[in-house]
Amino acid sequence: MTTLNIAVIPGDGIGQEVVPEALKALTRALEGTGVDITTTHFDLGARRWHRTGETLTQADLAQIKAHDAILLGAVGDPSVPSGVLERGLLLGLRFALDHYVNLRPSKYYAGVPTPLADPGDIDFVVVREGTEGLYAGNGGALRVGTPHEIATEVSVNTAHGVERVVRYAFALARKRRKRLTLVHKHNVLVNAGHLWRRIVESVGREYPDVETGYCHIDAATIHMVTD
Repeated sequence: MTTLNIAVIPGDGIGQEVVPEALKALTRALEGTGVDITTTHFDLGARRWHRTGETLTQADLAQIKAHDAILLGAVGDPSVPSGVLERGLLLGLRFALDHYVNLRPSKYYAGVPTPLADPGDIDFVVVREGTEGLYAGNGGALRVGTPHEIATEVSVNTAHGVERVVRYAFALARKRRKRLTLVHKHNVLVNAGHLWRRIVESVGREYPDVETGYCHIDAATIHMVTD
């Protein structure tokens, strides 16, 4: 019997409802597989912040790192100033654990109710870099509250950060339908966009069996609801 130790963080809002159900589903799915789970629940989120002013302490982080995986519900509550929980907890975990791959699978299962009139065969995965770009926290504000206030958010893209997530995407595409599309806006975001495109082209030469393409982000969102 293999045992997986899972750190459970219900968090805020809908997370309080869906995490217990997710644990039930996970337990049922593992029946007969030889894999068992143990869980440790962490009180992190808006309620903790209101009580203590804390989002994620070093002690919390050390305990979480001792687990095999994290089951996270949702982070964010209108009773907490915007950005406090999101940066302190969600991004705090992401950066501390170097969680650079953000997977967003989208698949339609026949028979499941959907608002789409004709959903068709929906089955794609968005692979998003999670530790760089605008989320890196490189920015600031000057003369706050005055007519001359200046606010900046700098998108940080490194060759190392881009290449490792691109390699992950190619490896995943090879296991699936062998198609990979870079979605960006390199005609406007020329510096970051060209870095991404060059690295996709370079790594792509190592995956001759994977078809690659490019799509502007605005066009991609249209395709998602029309094609």
